[in-house]
Amino acid sequence: MLAVAFVKLRVLVLLAWIAAVIWVLVSLPALQGSSGGSLRELLPGNTPAVRAERISVEQFSFPLLSRTIVVVRNPRGLPAQRQASLVRLASQLSHHQLPAYRQIEGALPLSDRVGGPSFARHPGTTMLMYLFFSPSVSASVSTQVAQRLVGREIGHRSGEYEGVTGEVPATVAEQSLITSRLAWVGLATILLVALAVGVRFRAVPAALLTAVAVVAAYLVADRVVARLARVSGVTVPAQAQPVLIVLVFGVTTDYAVFYLSRFRALLRDGVTRQAASVQVVREITPIVFTAGITVAAAATALLAATLGFIRGFGPALAVAVLVGMLAAITLVPAALAVGGRWMFWPGVAAPSEAAGGAQASGRGGRWRGRLAGARLASRHPVIAVVLSLAIVVAAWSGLRHIAISNDLIRDLPAGSEVHRAYDVASKGLAPGALAPVLVLVTGNEVGGQRAALARLQHSLAQTPEVALVLGPQQSSSGLGAAASVSRTGNAARYLLFLNEDPFGSRAISAVRALDQSMPRRLSAAGLNNATGMVAGDTAISADIVGATTTSLERVIPVMLAAIFVVIAIYLRALVAPIYLVITSVLAAGAALGLTAYAMPHLFGYGQTMYYVVLTVAVMLIALGSDYNVFLVGRIWQQTRHGTLSETVATAGARASRSIATAAFVLALSFALLAIVPLRAFFEIAFAMAVGLLIDAFVVRALLVPALLVVVGPRSAWPGSGLRKIPTVAPAESEPGVKTPGAAG
Repeated sequence: MLAVAFVKLRVLVLLAWIAAVIWVLVSLPALQGSSGGSLRELLPGNTPAVRAERISVEQFSFPLLSRTIVVVRNPRGLPAQRQASLVRLASQLSHHQLPAYRQIEGALPLSDRVGGPSFARHPGTTMLMYLFFSPSVSASVSTQVAQRLVGREIGHRSGEYEGVTGEVPATVAEQSLITSRLAWVGLATILLVALAVGVRFRAVPAALLTAVAVVAAYLVADRVVARLARVSGVTVPAQAQPVLIVLVFGVTTDYAVFYLSRFRALLRDGVTRQAASVQVVREITPIVFTAGITVAAAATALLAATLGFIRGFGPALAVAVLVGMLAAITLVPAALAVGGRWMFWPGVAAPSEAAGGAQASGRGGRWRGRLAGARLASRHPVIAVVLSLAIVVAAWSGLRHIAISNDLIRDLPAGSEVHRAYDVASKGLAPGALAPVLVLVTGNEVGGQRAALARLQHSLAQTPEVALVLGPQQSSSGLGAAASVSRTGNAARYLLFLNEDPFGSRAISAVRALDQSMPRRLSAAGLNNATGMVAGDTAISADIVGATTTSLERVIPVMLAAIFVVIAIYLRALVAPIYLVITSVLAAGAALGLTAYAMPHLFGYGQTMYYVVLTVAVMLIALGSDYNVFLVGRIWQQTRHGTLSETVATAGARASRSIATAAFVLALSFALLAIVPLRAFFEIAFAMAVGLLIDAFVVRALLVPALLVVVGPRSAWPGSGLRKIPTVAPAESEPGVKTPGAAG
């Protein structure tokens, strides 16, 4: 009844979508993602690194940790006069003698003559100036001020390099790159979707319909997400925007392909336009609705993450998927009901590649069934299970090689100023100079225990990953004095410069080990009543990586439970949802494992950004469950008209072909994320493309159909969804509509 009513209201549905798109464009603002101004904003305020930094600021008048750094280097040597002028400039900035730079609260110069050869690789060539800004100064403003300082006050000398780097300029550069590529990602995805659908169905109107549907879905989703984010106070990270574009476009295309495939099959079987419209709504809409709810529920599970950055992904992706699903179940079938055969011009009269009955029994139908893998799964299910599991397990073995980092500077293109300044500075100094590690020691009158503090400094200097330590032992002016003892005498601090990339996995592991060893080091130094804490960007990155692992441990179970519940309700079964959920996890793990193999050996990427693993795992599990619903839903519908093995060989093959088309388009769509010139997005693009192809051509085409045959009707327990029921007589079916088993 609902399907008939929907078809009768098809014109009103189309008009409603036109009105909705116009209204959101006029009334609601577009989404503006936020990248934040500091790594600290990604973590709760009670994490060890953030708490240590806050205590350091309270105990000392000078902050010491800078996230905006000026780099000056001349490989032939910086003249003494030039170095002296930079020191004077830093003093003027610290004493607020330059009104044009009032946003700078302090500046601290660091020469490569401070340390030995492990710290200064080419003495006399490089100088850094750490700039300190008030927390109220935004990341973009502080970066602009630093760049203006370089251009106007520091100037340029022949043979010299001057630039700005650091964590804050890196976040600004990242935001700028993402924003500048959003339109290109969207345009390329639209063209890809239209081309792929046009080629698949050999029909221009079908391609235009899909393109219109994805654009309408994205325009509505983008503004609805922006509105909900503003009302709820949830920050949607800038990194979510390109993913949101591709996800909306891809999901809407997937669902449109399901409708187009079934509608064309019915028309080729001679079903009238109106009857085909009713039947396609009746058969496909429940499946697509359930699939959309499944993906949205999986995305919502990100709210269980401990990182606020990751939690911002969840609601945005869930709303985007729901809007895409709504466009698919309303706009697409309404347009099909209006256009009929014209939607597949000029090729709808061609022999059906999806028809059932005698057509499917021909040579072409059998061959395509074998290609889909479902026929192999139905005839030799054990072999199919073993073969598919062998492929997946082999890919899973790469997971042990994943090295998670927060390498946000080196994630940028090599030609960006922030990355280039980092590389230039690393030629003259140990890389850790770009993000020093702060060790804070607190205790009653700990500052008076000079001998013990000296022993601790010697212990820290003996750490293999540490190139230089500045602390209470340095009594000279400059950085050593600033890193010394608080005025109250109840705190002392040390500045450590690592010889590793401070945002890389090795530095993160070293700082974790340092933090864990602090009680032992304090005791050995004679500081028995003191407490040691570690702060700085490397320590914060260690907390972020740890929080990512914790988030995975919390999000994945919640997501799997949500998916299980939705599929169990839809199938009215408890057994099948168990192995369907497990197969989605297998596909996600295989994709990440292959990515871990490919990145270092094919592309030279030795480390993976922390949010890549969680993002890829969540989306692949969600989208895999999406395909599960369509595949098993079609088999569930048509098993009532034949044995389970027969249905897997026919309905499963036809459903697998639709899934293969949808997954191929979605994989190419995610591959377009590589347009954003950030290594993290290239990793996401690769992992998602590979994962979707594995999911479609191995897991859904081979493993799941084989498991259905192996487990048999018990999959539907405690329901009876797979019990063989005699075919309904044509007289009892709806006039002009074939029974569900008639076509694919």
